[in-house]
Amino acid sequence: MSIQMLSETIDLMSKNGQGILAADESTGTIGKRLSSIDLENSFENRRLYRNLLANTQGLGKYINGIILFEETLDQKDNKNVSIVEILRSQEIVIGIKVDKGIKEMPNFPNENITEGLDGLTNRIINYKEKGARFAKWRNVMVISKDTPSETVVHSNSEMLARYAVICQNQGIVPIIEPEILMNGSHSLQRCAEVTEIVLKELFHYLQKHKVKLEYTILKPNMVLPGQNCDDQSSTAEIAETTFEILKRSVPYSIPSICFLSGGQTPTEATERLNAINQFSDNKPWVLSFSYGRALQEPVISSWIGKEANVTKAQEALLHRAKMNSLASLGEYRIELES
Repeated sequence: MSIQMLSETIDLMSKNGQGILAADESTGTIGKRLSSIDLENSFENRRLYRNLLANTQGLGKYINGIILFEETLDQKDNKNVSIVEILRSQEIVIGIKVDKGIKEMPNFPNENITEGLDGLTNRIINYKEKGARFAKWRNVMVISKDTPSETVVHSNSEMLARYAVICQNQGIVPIIEPEILMNGSHSLQRCAEVTEIVLKELFHYLQKHKVKLEYTILKPNMVLPGQNCDDQSSTAEIAETTFEILKRSVPYSIPSICFLSGGQTPTEATERLNAINQFSDNKPWVLSFSYGRALQEPVISSWIGKEANVTKAQEALLHRAKMNSLASLGEYRIELES
């Protein structure tokens, strides 16, 4: 285990006012985004889009890390420069999605387990050689009357812990993502209860497997009511509840908590991150963002696959990155959107 490498990576990724761009969409997921602008899900279109993201000048001011999909590590721009090198030139740390996706948990209908531990050590070594310094593994849980079950929470938590150990033993910082989806009609309080259970179980297994928490990044959901809940909580209620659950569940040795955006709109994700940081004056962690769709949605709609729109799309990315940077400092204002 390279403690020095882990320490250096964590220092680079735990700076106030910076966050992570999640650009690790699988081939299927990025295909859905491309189809929304009537583009074929081809290797070339994927390369052009990722090249657009990487070549956004000034992005490194607000983004300190980027999570890539395996394919992207080998992609190059039109000048034959690797996307990895382009990102490094802006001092953006390279990360990689290493899980193999979610599958239905046997004997537990409508619940999932994330796969990918088989061969993970060799994949990590390969990704590290290509420039990756951190990794990400995502679990997905759904709130309903009977879910998530105790067994599924246990199983996913242990899977995350085993993944984290493999990463750290190779000098790679693990991002741990126990996502609780917004799907459903559950209340804010029900989400709070489930989030606390999941986080406490997760850290039980991380400590049981001797994961070094000081070299780990947590990527949780904010505590939110379900999308179909009749009572949609205020931004202030969401911020207060989220911070209280974190205080009760997350050890202070975790250096950085980077929220996922889930199904939130770009402005919702920014406003709520800002409110959490304003609510928490004496926070023991850096509270930042690791957004995918909430950063990329305006980029896709601005680009629509046209070379003439690349600059416009990059400006949209830079704007959203800047807004979330301000939100991570508690300095965002809605007037800045215009």
